Amino acid sequence: QVQLVESGGGLVQAGGSLRLSCAASGRTFSTFAMGWFRRAPGKERELVATISRSGGNTYGAESVKGRFTISRDSAKNMVYLQMNSLKPEDTAVYYCAAKAGTYVNSYYDAEADYDYWGQGTQVTVSS
Repeated sequence: QVQLVESGGGLVQAGGSLRLSCAASGRTFSTFAMGWFRRAPGKERELVATISRSGGNTYGAESVKGRFTISRDSAKNMVYLQMNSLKPEDTAVYYCAAKAGTYVNSYYDAEADYDYWGQGTQVTVSS
């Protein structure tokens, strides 16, 4: 079992930056691929970025490429989402997710792939 706790959300002006953190419990964190998803008001949850268990491969949605960066520190059981040049359309609840039983260098971009989810952290970008 894995528990995920997100932090770092808040209110920021357009053009600003935030760094989201996700703390994972459990000794098997290094075997999980990780992802960040978001749900904007009135919309379905969507992938933001994903990272392989090795940390060597990442994938980001087109809407965030060049602005957001996903990373992980398996020694600390942490995954991060650095968000720069934020836009009002980035306003959403951001969720951390973990997928068990993965290949070392594979990432996973489907919500249904993930086994564990955090409670989410709100990010609001004002114009």
